Amino acid sequence: MRKAIFGGTFNPIHYGHLRIAEEAREALSLDRVIFIPTSITPHKAGEILTSPEDRLEMVNISIKDNPGFEVSDIEIRRGGRSYTIDTVTELKEQGGAELRLSLIIGNDSFNDITTWCEFEKLFTLADFIIVPRPGYPVKKPGEVLPVELARKFWYDPKTGAFQNSYGNTLTYLNTTLMDISSSDIRSGIKEGRSVRYLLPDAATGYINKKGLYRS
Repeated sequence: MRKAIFGGTFNPIHYGHLRIAEEAREALSLDRVIFIPTSITPHKAGEILTSPEDRLEMVNISIKDNPGFEVSDIEIRRGGRSYTIDTVTELKEQGGAELRLSLIIGNDSFNDITTWCEFEKLFTLADFIIVPRPGYPVKKPGEVLPVELARKFWYDPKTGAFQNSYGNTLTYLNTTLMDISSSDIRSGIKEGRSVRYLLPDAATGYINKKGLYRS
C-alpha cells in the first residue's frame, strides 16, 4: 500500500492543494493521498487559525467525491504543535511493513527542511515528493541538506528520482502551478470580494454558513 501525507493548515483548503494531490497520486501510482490538517504548525506561528474542527470539515467535504483521497485528524487529536516526524512515526506503526509512506511538500518547505524537527530521521522513514511553489527556487539535495546526509543520495535516471541508502526516494514533481493562497482567500472573504473558482463550492458554502474569515 502506497500512501502520501499531504499536511498543512488548510485554512482554508483550495484548488491548488487539490490539484497537487491529484497529480501526485496519478504520477506516482499512489493508492491514497491523506490530507492531514495541522493542530498548530511550528512554521506559521503568526497565523491565526480557524478552529481545527472547521478546517477538518472543510477538507472532508472538499475531497469526499475522490476515492483516492482521505482525511485524517491524527494531528488534531494529538493537539499541540504538529511535528511531521510524530505523524510519520505513528502512521508507520499503524500501517505496518506493507505501508510505504511519502511526504508531499512544496519546494519552499524542502528548502527549509533543516529547520524541521528530527528532519534527518524523516529521510529514513518516508519518500519525499517535492512540488513547485511560485516564486521559490528549486534546490537539489546537495544544496539543502547537510553534507553527510546529502552524500547518502544519488540520482537514478531510470526513475527520475534521487535514491538514498535507506531505500527511500526524493522526487521532484512538476505539478500545475496554481498561484492560489489561503491567505488571499481569507482576505478576499473579509473584504467582501468573490472567491469563486479558488476553492470548492462545498468549502465556500461551509465558510458562508459558519461566517468564517469575516473579521
